[in-house]
Amino acid sequence: MAGPSLMDSLFQHSIDDLIKGLRLTPPGTESTFIAKSVDEIRREIKSTDPQTKATALQKLTYLHSLHGADMSWAAFHSVELSSSAAHSQKRIAYLAAALSFNPSTTDVILLLTHQLRKDLSSPNVHDVSLALSTLSSICNPDLARDLTPELFTLLSSSKYFVRKKAIATVLRVFEQYPDAVRVCFKRIVENLENADMGILSAVLGLFCELSQKEPRSYLPLAPEFYKILVDCRNNWVLIKVLKIFAKLAPLEPRLGKRVVEPICEHMGRTGAKSLAFECVKTIVTSLSDYDSALKLAVGKLREFLLDDDPNLKYLGLQALAIVAQKSMWAVVENKELVVKSLSDVDVNIKLEALRLVMCMVSEDNVMEICKILISHALKSDPEFCNEILGFILLTCGRNFYEVVFDFDSYVSILGEMARVPHCQKGREIEIQLIDIGMRVKDARHQLVHVARDLVIDPALLGNPFIHGVLAASAWVSGEYIELSRNPLEIMEALLQPRTSLLTPSVRAVYIQSAFKVLTFCVYSYLKLNGDDASFPSTLTDSVSKIDDQGSFDCAASQSISDSELDDQNMVVTNGQKQQASSTTHHLTQESLMVIVNLAETNLGPLAGSNEVEVQERASNVLGLINLIKPMLLGCFNKSEGDEMQGELKASEMVKLIFDAFSEDLGPVSINAQERVPVPDGLVLNENLGGLEEIGGDIKLPLSTSFSLVKPQTMNASSSVEFQSKEESEPSSESTSLLTQHRKRHGLYYLSAENPGLTSNDYPPALDPKDKAINEAEDLVKLTEQSLVIGKKPSKAKPRPVVVKLNDVDVVNIATKKPEFKADLISGAVQEVLLGNEASTSSSRKKLSNKSSKSREIDEINVGIAAESKSNIIKTDKSELVKAGSGSSKHHGHGKERKHRSSTKDKEHDHKDKHKSDGGHGKHKSRQRAHRAVEAQASVVPDFFL
Repeated sequence: MAGPSLMDSLFQHSIDDLIKGLRLTPPGTESTFIAKSVDEIRREIKSTDPQTKATALQKLTYLHSLHGADMSWAAFHSVELSSSAAHSQKRIAYLAAALSFNPSTTDVILLLTHQLRKDLSSPNVHDVSLALSTLSSICNPDLARDLTPELFTLLSSSKYFVRKKAIATVLRVFEQYPDAVRVCFKRIVENLENADMGILSAVLGLFCELSQKEPRSYLPLAPEFYKILVDCRNNWVLIKVLKIFAKLAPLEPRLGKRVVEPICEHMGRTGAKSLAFECVKTIVTSLSDYDSALKLAVGKLREFLLDDDPNLKYLGLQALAIVAQKSMWAVVENKELVVKSLSDVDVNIKLEALRLVMCMVSEDNVMEICKILISHALKSDPEFCNEILGFILLTCGRNFYEVVFDFDSYVSILGEMARVPHCQKGREIEIQLIDIGMRVKDARHQLVHVARDLVIDPALLGNPFIHGVLAASAWVSGEYIELSRNPLEIMEALLQPRTSLLTPSVRAVYIQSAFKVLTFCVYSYLKLNGDDASFPSTLTDSVSKIDDQGSFDCAASQSISDSELDDQNMVVTNGQKQQASSTTHHLTQESLMVIVNLAETNLGPLAGSNEVEVQERASNVLGLINLIKPMLLGCFNKSEGDEMQGELKASEMVKLIFDAFSEDLGPVSINAQERVPVPDGLVLNENLGGLEEIGGDIKLPLSTSFSLVKPQTMNASSSVEFQSKEESEPSSESTSLLTQHRKRHGLYYLSAENPGLTSNDYPPALDPKDKAINEAEDLVKLTEQSLVIGKKPSKAKPRPVVVKLNDVDVVNIATKKPEFKADLISGAVQEVLLGNEASTSSSRKKLSNKSSKSREIDEINVGIAAESKSNIIKTDKSELVKAGSGSSKHHGHGKERKHRSSTKDKEHDHKDKHKSDGGHGKHKSRQRAHRAVEAQASVVPDFFL
């Protein structure tokens, strides 16, 4: 493509023309206009006229920044334009390089080395500033190594504007070339005494970033930071010093004693909220062991909470959450403000307040706080509502429900949470329902009661967010059916027509639970007919009668008092007496046939389902029905011997299935799979790419199999004493829902004998029970009663046993700790602060010096060795410049070396030279190292004392 003509250069479009053209472009045609503009720029940028090239590069940079146009092809043109003498053109070139150059992939980046070195040494401070900004953006190891001498010179520039930018650029150079620390670090430390607040702020900002990785390396500079903390009055400088002390104070206990007093003085004196908050944050994070300072910080936090500014209120709540980890009394003192923040307009403030409320949870108030929070969730927006539910589940389920004492109440709360209109925590509720059923045997009665209320409610089937909860409820209803007082009602709920709204995986769980219910009923009937004393359940809650028309009625048991019960109304179950209703009936052949017919009618069509899980489990139930139905009807149509043999075979099969469902599996450790040995000859990491060639044309269907994370089968253990009041009174709400559902789908149900027993009211779907209470007052009252230090919780009964595995029940963590690899920058900083620069080169060659250096680093790491500012100034600057300028033939540093060298430096050089002339053994090398450490160790300990 030919370059632009003279006329093209004269009538070249400017950046303003490009912007106006983009704005006038019709919608949808921007890409065409941009492509046309890039083609125009390609011609213009080849011009020999610097101004034409600069304008083209400027337009390309604009398109790259705002519209993502590729400009990697113009990298060389940026390098070419950077040599222009005009500052405006140089600025365009450096901007294009900073925005488009990739330090690791741009090949022409090394061509900028000479131009950057030239501009860094320029007397024009604006050119120097451009070069520094570009270097910080495109710096790579080669550029950092070659330009370190120039950067070292600029760290002592008389122009504060340049020196400040050079200090900021040093961080990027250190990251790319850690050896630059040995050249520049001492001069950076010298700037800590500079009176200019801009330079001092830049130096402290550099140390804030450096101390993030390995703060222990900067403990020797504590006296210098302390001097700034005491003498400086600039808020932004003090904030950076406080950030540094927040990292250093936990490493050296004596340092906290020195800095806590000036920090408290700044907090009480200043009127700047930013500085006050930084003082509070430093105290609560690193100086929380000092009670007086902590009380002062908590008082300042209360001012933040009372402020109308939402930003300050949020910061106050955030800092209070940090204090709550060690000092709960601070939260108790401000509990009214915390609870009030739950109703704030700002969602971030509400979340922080919610975290603090959950921090106040204890064994005494956990249930009451959860109920109040659920009531508050009903009035909140959907997002915050789910945050509340998530915090409740997380707090109560932590460490095997350690704060939950009343599991019956907590299981009821889980049921209420599932009915919250905006609930999207179905998965978490599902896991906890199953986990509590497996781990807490005493909670299974209430768990079955709650699961029954969820399963029989047809309105819940249309909410996809709680299908997991319904799956867990169905699993509980089938797994612990012996604890249910009305298995007929459970069977109807599991097979109701609206279950077609469920996903195939959840519906498979419903069918499997129906299989368990049917197996249990048949097994119980066979045991009763055989007059076996080991009858597994009483089934005393349902009265199953066959009327003349063949209909049945499931009459709910009526609750009676203990005084109305006599010995005739007590049923012995596995050796224990159990309260029953005044009229006790057992499962009859007719009622069992009703269950069998109900299952056969509803599951028959599902035997041909396209879903594998649904089809298989429905077929299992139908297979059992085909096995037991002839036995129940007595229609084998064979000889008497064959009939007896068929009944015996059916009875044995039912017993085998029941025994399989009754097998006690218990909770399984999540690490159990890791302990299974790999069979010989099985290579798990073998490449299976060959399978694609064999069956590449076969399209596998999406998996519809259902599996729960937690183990699903537990023992159908013997019943314990029922709670007559809770289990004899069915939920009026759920019963009315089921009754109304029967009316709507009368085709699938037989008529009820006594319709007056049920209500005709049909409440709205997912209508939770909301009580008019004052959440704020109740929460404050609860926390005030239960968070008194030293108060022991009052417990009316012992806490139920929660099954825990003896082996690890959490994620397996490797016991072998990864070896610590010292950061290269921190290692270089330690060498510089130890004054070990003179022996650095020789120590790499001699084994003895390696051991000496490691001993010095170890002493630094434990906070023993340190150095003052006076020792830092004694460094041989000529040696530093010589070490950093090996790859450059720049001669500007010799004059500066001579100018800045002092008599003390020369004497120090003479001593080092005298020591390095003769041969030195291991013993002498170690002695020199010990003397160097002992000479410096006396400074910081004196400061700490």
